[in-house]
Amino acid sequence: MIDYFALALGHGLLAIALLRLMLREGLDADPLIGALKAETEGNRKATSVAGRNAARRAKINEHDEAEGDPPADA
Repeated sequence: MIDYFALALGHGLLAIALLRLMLREGLDADPLIGALKAETEGNRKATSVAGRNAARRAKINEHDEAEGDPPADA
């Protein structure tokens, strides 16, 4: 005979886990896609040589600040 309590308990816990996963706030937010969109937009704005160089300098400065290094011009 099948133990209905054990089946109900197992399926109930799976349902609770599924609901908790589905109700998380960050479920639909992918930070990598946002970063890629921002980088693409920055590349589109930098059409001239001076604009590309400025974009590269800004990217390097952002990278240095993220690592905690002082800026290169200081």
